[in-house]
Amino acid sequence: MTNDMEHFFPELNPAEDGIVPQPPAEMHILELRAEPVLDGGPLRLRVYIDVTAFQQRPYIDVVLSDTNGREIASVNIIEPMSRKNVFTMHVRGPQHSGQFHLAARLFYPEQPDSDTRQIAFEI
Repeated sequence: MTNDMEHFFPELNPAEDGIVPQPPAEMHILELRAEPVLDGGPLRLRVYIDVTAFQQRPYIDVVLSDTNGREIASVNIIEPMSRKNVFTMHVRGPQHSGQFHLAARLFYPEQPDSDTRQIAFEI
């Protein structure tokens, strides 16, 4: 990769900090974290997801559920450009406090899931 492209795709530079891009079978979710956005507006979550450096861009599904396991919101990320992603999910429905669940699935079409991760948190 030429030096001018490393700025846009640093995760594809194997020499950077010892990070070596992995094939689909070796992909993992390294971090899944949610932080409520409490700015007086509608309730939202800022979601952080970090995956292994990849050779082939993965797909990522993230589902937010309420205390009873009902889906509140979902996000589908198709072939992200970066291994670190941050996005906002809107909390819809009657529950605006208490315990929530966030589930992420890292996969490639027509292959078994590479990794899954679930977290529970309170607002």
